[in-house]
Amino acid sequence: MYLVVGLGNPDKKYLNTMHNMGFMAIDMVAESLGVEFNKKEFKGVTCQTTINGQKVILLKPYTYMNLSGSSIIEAINFYKIPLSNVVVVYDDIDLNKGVLRIREKGSAGTHNGMRDIINKLGSGDFLRIRVGIKPTNFLGDLKDYVLSQVTKEDKQLIDNALLRARDAVIDFASGKALSVVMQKYNG
Repeated sequence: MYLVVGLGNPDKKYLNTMHNMGFMAIDMVAESLGVEFNKKEFKGVTCQTTINGQKVILLKPYTYMNLSGSSIIEAINFYKIPLSNVVVVYDDIDLNKGVLRIREKGSAGTHNGMRDIINKLGSGDFLRIRVGIKPTNFLGDLKDYVLSQVTKEDKQLIDNALLRARDAVIDFASGKALSVVMQKYNG
């Protein structure tokens, strides 16, 4: 069994913002697999599907980004999912826009949502798929940037990164070796 989590913020005003890359990617996974988020649980919304015979739980925490860990730990504990079968998809302001970075484990970096998750799980040993959103020529508070809408100029680049994130999730959950998934989608 796999748990695939997309990080974001639930209010409609955040729907198409840079900080909602995780929500957007996991929505694409659900759409691609023909399932809809239809159950409220674990302080978020979920849906279930199977990929290559494996049960997969998709989760969008509704705790807001910086408190995502409480939602994820509830799902992990309920289903008794090992951390090696957890995937978290989220935005990364330290990666250039459109770049995808897949890592087996690591630190939170500058991401407060990931900091909360690692704190609640007591470990950073889970798969993460980071979607780069680094600003170019942005002057101002980074909080304003991450909560800003994806621009028309960036839409194609972001959409391509989200499609690759979707495909990476599906490949990993279908049983492909992590090294193969990383080699195929990193960059």
